[in-house]
Amino acid sequence: MSETTTVDIPGYRVGTWTIDPTHSEVGFSLRHLMISKVRGKFERFEATFVTPENPLETTVTAKAEVASINTNEPNRDAHLRTGDFFDAETYPTIDFVSTGVRIEKGDFLVDGDLTIRGVTKPVTFDFEFGGFGGDPYGNYKGGATAKTVVKREDFGLTYNAALETGGVLLGDDVTITLELQAALQQD
Repeated sequence: MSETTTVDIPGYRVGTWTIDPTHSEVGFSLRHLMISKVRGKFERFEATFVTPENPLETTVTAKAEVASINTNEPNRDAHLRTGDFFDAETYPTIDFVSTGVRIEKGDFLVDGDLTIRGVTKPVTFDFEFGGFGGDPYGNYKGGATAKTVVKREDFGLTYNAALETGGVLLGDDVTITLELQAALQQD
């Protein structure tokens, strides 16, 4: 549920925005061997933002194609597409639909439902606006970074292995980081 007051954001415009995939990234990281982090991203994704007069009534829909996962290790990527992890054949996309936008302690938070492997859970992305401006081609764009942390096991991603030295192969907390640039669509 959004607040009834309007928030002033310099450069904000009403309309429909679509993600610019060449200037955006859908990334993630998690602990590996309990000593470092493995990072990856999804190469194919889309998102739409609808911004009304009141920014707190903005809606977001997004999806990433599971088959496009890239951790810079082809064998690991192939394993991540299998039933041990994302099961890309059965669940080809990861989906997000916002349920509300709010401000808390000066931070913009976007609440929504994240669906991975057919399991839907509520999540909150913390948005940091980069600003708004025109590009050399006459497009008006907005940029932001958004982050959240989810527990992979909550979404049925339970594959793991015990290590001889103690601990497990994979951590449960996954940090999702979105580097976003979206273009205002011309009517």
